[in-house]
Amino acid sequence: MPHGELLVKLDKMGINRKIERWIGNWLKGRLQRVLLKGELSSWREVTSVVPQGSVLGPVLFNLFITDLGTKSGSVLIKFADDIKLGGIVNLEKDRGTLQEDLDDLVNWSNSNRMKFNSEKCKVMHLGINNKNFSYKLGTHQLEVTEEEKDLGVLVDHRMTMSRQCDMAVKKANVVLGCIRRGISSRDKEVLVPLYKALVRPHLEYCVQFWSPMFKKDEFKLEQVQRRATRMIRGMENLSYERRLRELGLFSLTKRRLRGDMIALYKYIRGINTGEGEELFKLSTNMDTRTNGYKLATRKFRLEIR
Repeated sequence: MPHGELLVKLDKMGINRKIERWIGNWLKGRLQRVLLKGELSSWREVTSVVPQGSVLGPVLFNLFITDLGTKSGSVLIKFADDIKLGGIVNLEKDRGTLQEDLDDLVNWSNSNRMKFNSEKCKVMHLGINNKNFSYKLGTHQLEVTEEEKDLGVLVDHRMTMSRQCDMAVKKANVVLGCIRRGISSRDKEVLVPLYKALVRPHLEYCVQFWSPMFKKDEFKLEQVQRRATRMIRGMENLSYERRLRELGLFSLTKRRLRGDMIALYKYIRGINTGEGEELFKLSTNMDTRTNGYKLATRKFRLEIR
């Protein structure tokens, strides 16, 4: 983030001149050098980026990229220093629109001296009938990928979420194995809190997005909790359902359903209406037997969450 361009943008935004000068003084005059194999480079002035760990740094970065993608006709999502561009592409003209938006991003990066790392940029084609058009970021041909990790969630081009389930199960089993080897006690007062705090979060991280579609994936997730409850003294020979009742736990399938019901209840009661309107629609076909909160039923080709 070049300091000169940042101060020009702050001035155009109408930031108070005294605050602008204070920010300029805070950024300028910093020196740095590099240590490599015991050899030190000479001191050089830092003309870009902001100090790591500062409160003001993220604020200035957000202000700097405010005008990024303002002319985009596609879906644009910005998170920290990552950006995603997407859209529905059925025809050649749709492909052209998406490519124009990519070109606008490149032009912005050139004019603001903040280059994209083109080697890390990829394209993922979703949908069975996708035309799989090719795209460029400047002069770089974007590589096609079949899966990508997004904020800790592994998304593949089929949107089945089976790979994400496998990854969540693997992480949870690793932590569960550490508990088994490192904790000698097998009392429920010790193991149940450890399971809730260290293991179950891996099985439910962002599960609102990637809740499993297939029975085999549900079984994989549930198997981790089965193994954890069987570790507790006195529970080895009981059925899974009996173990859950004795420990005051619910199955992971029931917890996911409960979370969905809570989210839906908030929507129909007027909370989180912005998110709910994109997912649900109240039915207009009412009769005297309904309570006024009946949802319209829609048909989908695939049960994609």
